[in-house]
Amino acid sequence: MLKKAARFFIPEFSKIKEKMVFFWLLGISVFVRFPFFFRDYVDRDESTFIIMGQSWVDGHLPYTELWDLKPPIIFLVFAAIIYVFGKSFVAIRLVGALFVTLTAFFTYKIGRKVITKRIAFWAAMLAVVFQSLFGSLQGFMSEHICIAFFVMGLYLLLFKNNWYWVLLSGTLFGLSFMSKLNMAYALLFLAVYLVWEAFRDNTIKEQLPKWSLLLTGGCTVVFLTALPYVLSGESTLWWQSIFKAPMAYSSTKVDAVLKAFAFLILLMALCAWGYKKQLFDIKKREVAMLALIIFGIAFSFVQTGKVNGHYLIQLYPFLLILVGMALSKVTWAKRFNPVPAIFIISLLVPMEAYLEYANIARNRIQKGSFFNGEGIDIPKYIVDEGLETDNIFFAEYHIGYWVLGVNPPTKVATHPSNITRETLFPYMRNPRKSSVGELRYIMEEIRPPIIVARQGKRVFDKQFTALNFYINLYLQKHYRLIKTIDKGAIYQRLE
Repeated sequence: MLKKAARFFIPEFSKIKEKMVFFWLLGISVFVRFPFFFRDYVDRDESTFIIMGQSWVDGHLPYTELWDLKPPIIFLVFAAIIYVFGKSFVAIRLVGALFVTLTAFFTYKIGRKVITKRIAFWAAMLAVVFQSLFGSLQGFMSEHICIAFFVMGLYLLLFKNNWYWVLLSGTLFGLSFMSKLNMAYALLFLAVYLVWEAFRDNTIKEQLPKWSLLLTGGCTVVFLTALPYVLSGESTLWWQSIFKAPMAYSSTKVDAVLKAFAFLILLMALCAWGYKKQLFDIKKREVAMLALIIFGIAFSFVQTGKVNGHYLIQLYPFLLILVGMALSKVTWAKRFNPVPAIFIISLLVPMEAYLEYANIARNRIQKGSFFNGEGIDIPKYIVDEGLETDNIFFAEYHIGYWVLGVNPPTKVATHPSNITRETLFPYMRNPRKSSVGELRYIMEEIRPPIIVARQGKRVFDKQFTALNFYINLYLQKHYRLIKTIDKGAIYQRLE
């Protein structure tokens, strides 16, 4: 019975067409991500991308009115969604599901060239799962965007030779780079391999036109992101915000480099073990390039000194293909009956999605809306009560700015944590030089009529003792708590 039920949902791999694979992946992606379409936010970075995208739709280039530490293609994607669909959480999250699907689909397309259709299909399915569950991955993150562009570009580079496909490949790599700068390391490792390969095969002259097309595509993207700033006389802002600020930020993360380095060593050890056991042949072109991409991305983690859960989205497609390749060589894996495992996994793995389905149903019954979270409920309360929204300060749940249709009190406060990053203030062109000075300016000069924070939690991370002491004392003296909504606390100024 179980076997028949599972077989109903498992495709016949010898006959499956790519179009069907795409719709399978899209269906799984939407299913596990759908209940999160109605959440106010899943990760705070996503809220910032939305706010930055809205500012662009309103006619302000990124970094001019508001500021965040990400390249402009991220904000362009969000701006395009908002421009077409308006202020819609559902549209943003649906496009996020589409990007996840594209990454998984091209993982399948690459995988089927180097392993069997069957293993490539399950690798693609796992790519959807690993990009969509656990932690904050249900949000639409910058990693989802950059890796979709990169995997599509890699597929074209590996398997398409016409000049227009090569040019498109370079363009996609450029889009990936201008979505997450750390992809430069993967691109650099790829470039070194391509040059070495040409020297080895004595084909440099034949490869030069291809390299020129790749460079043209990538450089065109970079140039087009700079062009609006050049035309408006803000080229320095473009350079400092996109390139100099991330370098300054990464230099502050030296203390975490050892953890990221340990992660890199572990990946290298696993690849060396797989090669020694002949689970995959590193001499094969596709395998070598996949391994180099993995090392390049992992090395970028060392440079930034961080390995967050959502950073790993950038690694999953390439790791899954190599793991699939290794399993295809293992005897027990060939004899393994996947049906019971698939049934159990389909029940247990999407548990977060099932819980969120229950959450939106409960919210619909209790509050009359599928949309839920403090970032939605608090703005609704503020509007219903007729509270002042000019210069409101969201120290938490800052997606509330977008819901209310207002801007943060200062450029620095676009993402609340930016207030603690005084190293970046010069690149934001901020007149205040210190975090304490910025916070004092917000509290004592702008004097927000309403401040939203999280109840029972520090406004800033615990290492920022002076900032937390100042804002807590100031709230006690000049504000009163007027309402708590779930974990959100709304303070109103006394004067």
